[in-house]
Amino acid sequence: MKRFRPHSTFLALLLISICTIAFVPIKKQKERPIVVMGYYVPEKDYRPDQLPLEQLTHIIFSFTKVIDGKMKFKDEQTGEKLRQLVAQRNQHPHLKVMIACGGWGADGFSDVSHTPENRKKFVQSVVEFNKEYQLDGLDVDWEYPAIPAAGTGARPDDKENFTSLMKELREALNTLDREQTLTFASAGWKRYYKNIEIEEVMKHVDYMNVMTYDQIGSNSPFTGHHTALGMIQEKDVRDTPAWKYVEEKRKASKEKRDAYEPQSAEKIVEFCIENGVKPEQIVIGAAFYGRAWKGVPPKNNGLYQFNSGAHIGWSAYYQIRKEFESDENYKRFWDPIAKAPYIYNAKDSIFISYDDSVSVRLKTEYALKKKLGGIMFWQLGNDTKEENSLLKAMYNASIKN
Repeated sequence: MKRFRPHSTFLALLLISICTIAFVPIKKQKERPIVVMGYYVPEKDYRPDQLPLEQLTHIIFSFTKVIDGKMKFKDEQTGEKLRQLVAQRNQHPHLKVMIACGGWGADGFSDVSHTPENRKKFVQSVVEFNKEYQLDGLDVDWEYPAIPAAGTGARPDDKENFTSLMKELREALNTLDREQTLTFASAGWKRYYKNIEIEEVMKHVDYMNVMTYDQIGSNSPFTGHHTALGMIQEKDVRDTPAWKYVEEKRKASKEKRDAYEPQSAEKIVEFCIENGVKPEQIVIGAAFYGRAWKGVPPKNNGLYQFNSGAHIGWSAYYQIRKEFESDENYKRFWDPIAKAPYIYNAKDSIFISYDDSVSVRLKTEYALKKKLGGIMFWQLGNDTKEENSLLKAMYNASIKN
């Protein structure tokens, strides 16, 4: 019997080695108390296997559209890119891969939600799509129910139909083998919530992704923070050219008072909670891009001043870091009330509002403190691929005990 022992020992060691090697590629993720969701638009030179997926809980592939009453890609070749992303779950089993439908200027939602027959057709297409690609959920990006933004179709009964659509999507997605996360993109301003049955809708979804960015557009006659966190009050803006403009608009239309009040993440979160939304269902947004204006006078370092138009409609964060933050003519300023940065070039009279690593960390810490669902951002391809990225700042904040 002794002669068999060396052979048995060798087999045992070999088996242990094989098992050890088999488990090496998969990293155990530290459990996070909040979600970190990233929207992602595939790029030519940005492969899914190069994405920092270990720093996300959810990635939302963007976008499908409403086409002929169904959820589809405009370009069928995009499906292959989605499959490549889904394949990354082999190395990142914690990751949830979702699909977004809609986006700014995307039409069709009012029609597909208008009748039971239309909803059934659309919902079935979603089920088939998510089953085909083995996805983990859906984000409905309808901008906006009952508001014809960017020329999209809208009806007064979108309010009730949106509820019906989300309810039927929830019921249908629950039939799939893979657990499904259902979210929708909501606006960061109060008027939006007059057009949805917020308490009813929230019964059927996991999260509401609040787009707390684009709070001021590139066509605004005055500068401001487009993605502020802090509770900016009217008194903080008084005695500025921006406030003079607001007062004139309010006099002209009392109904649009809400449209001309300072916006921020803290303000809309407080509003949503007061209106029955559970904190753990709220996901606030960060912007991986900035808004820039030209012809801005130097008073108050350009903040809340009139401008002569957009310098750039929007700039990706990697561009801001490379071209603007590194330019000595641009000076960074911090607004402690808005809890937001901005940079100003007095030489060329250019003002840029954006999120940086400090502000996204504060947003993440705020989500933790308020026990919100988490934080999301638009969009991953705009982040820098260098050290100290925006996503890295979010991730580090999200895993702190």
